[in-house]
Amino acid sequence: MKKSVISMGILLSATLVFAGGNLAPAVPAVAEISAPCEAHEVYVDRATDLMWQDAPYTDAEDGAYAKNRSIEKAGTWNHAVNYCRRLNYAGFTDWRLPTADELMNIHHHSGQDFVNFRDKDFWSSTPTTNGQYYVVYPADAYKYKRNRNQSNFIRCVRCAAK
Repeated sequence: MKKSVISMGILLSATLVFAGGNLAPAVPAVAEISAPCEAHEVYVDRATDLMWQDAPYTDAEDGAYAKNRSIEKAGTWNHAVNYCRRLNYAGFTDWRLPTADELMNIHHHSGQDFVNFRDKDFWSSTPTTNGQYYVVYPADAYKYKRNRNQSNFIRCVRCAAK
């Protein structure tokens, strides 16, 4: 009888521990993490009065670029246009896809103005021929024709004076 009582006690204790019995004080399931500093980074080009999105790029966006998919700040031309139109960032909702000239201008001077950048092509809103659109490569600030179904990086822009 004594062995049965001890066995039942051990079994009951193990059941409470393994079944999620709450014997310890309540601890939140998810730790609260404070927002990162400078969550809404922008770059304002005073010469052109344009405000540029300068958000960090994620691993998922790098993967989308590499695998010709669309996620956030990387994707097809249609995705890029829609992403900028729907963007609510740094307290503004009037973002758009920049023109090729705007992208070439921002990358033409020496140095890097953006905190967050990629050394890959960025979509512009400027059409070329045969349904293609220009991208701008930041390293040389030149524009190149690309198929609209190809994945490229996206950086939205808005007029800073608004």
